Amino acid sequence: MPAEFVGHAGSRRRQRTTISDVALSLNLAKGTVSRALNGYSDISERTKRRVRRKADEMGYVPLCHAQAIRTGFAKSLGLVLVVNRQDSHRPFLAGFLAGVTRATAAKGWTLTVTTTETEAAALTTLKRLITEHKVDGFILPRTCDEDLRVDFLRQENIPFVLFGRNPDPAGCAWYDIEGERAMEDAVLRLHDFGHSRIAFINGGSHYHYSKLRYAGYLSGLEKAGLAFDETLVRTNAITSRHGEIASDALLVHENPPTAFLFAIDRAAFGIYRTAARYGLRIGSDISVISYDGMPEAAYTNPPLTTFSVDRQRAGEQLATILMSHINGVPAEELRILERATLVVRQSDGQQTMTSEHLAGHMDGMAGNHSSAKE
Repeated sequence: MPAEFVGHAGSRRRQRTTISDVALSLNLAKGTVSRALNGYSDISERTKRRVRRKADEMGYVPLCHAQAIRTGFAKSLGLVLVVNRQDSHRPFLAGFLAGVTRATAAKGWTLTVTTTETEAAALTTLKRLITEHKVDGFILPRTCDEDLRVDFLRQENIPFVLFGRNPDPAGCAWYDIEGERAMEDAVLRLHDFGHSRIAFINGGSHYHYSKLRYAGYLSGLEKAGLAFDETLVRTNAITSRHGEIASDALLVHENPPTAFLFAIDRAAFGIYRTAARYGLRIGSDISVISYDGMPEAAYTNPPLTTFSVDRQRAGEQLATILMSHINGVPAEELRILERATLVVRQSDGQQTMTSEHLAGHMDGMAGNHSSAKE
């Protein structure tokens, strides 16, 4: 059992079990116990198992700072999240963190999570965690085309893994979902339903995923034999309000789209308000497909067809990749791409209104509004 001591006020406080305590209980040298717990190859597997079993039994937990000095590793992964009102990580956070912590716990590692409100503050926090030897490497979500985090960590030779990709792949390990493939599949699906005027509402232009999903949209148009029309593209839609504004502008187009493809679910939610305002039925008059698989998508009216991402699996994969990288596996050998899963609901379907009919409907709505004002 862990040792205890008596506090100044007479109360008994539990003292941390040390390597010396474990060594004494096993009648082994302290150095032998230390090397066994840290997996050195000159210690037999039998002794390692014996030491680990006794350490667990006694409740031994290494001090991270002491461990970092002794072994060079804190056995902790870092995750610095930029969380603000407009572009929050909350939609994916719970499952993602569950995946990361599950993978780290299985290897006896920990996760250090901090939040900031700006990307500049995130970089400062990242540097502090390195200086304080609190983490061995970082998981970097939502990579940007110009990413100061990547530049700094690459320069300092600090291990990291991207949840996403980077235009310059040198030194980058990553786990990512092929958002570009999802967008391509969505265009082809909508084309199969008879739609030829397909709008694309993209996310934040500084994120690398936006470039990839835009490329997928273009590829889908090409494979479907559809002409590209730049007037059917909107960018920087990262909130429901942004999605509402973008879809409104597209619907009053002189040759409006009959189908809408959103890069992220949060923006797609905005078109429901736009459609209601103009008396349009989503899934019948117009079709909508999105990407993210947010839980709320199942409860819109009608439920939103979207490409879903397994966030818990993503967390597990990212943690596993980063621990391997920290242990010496080259970044170039640690790159995984997987496909999103299409969740078919009721927001998309066969084209029932042509672009011309939709334009006539919108003109009629504008006329009704004018009459009402008179």
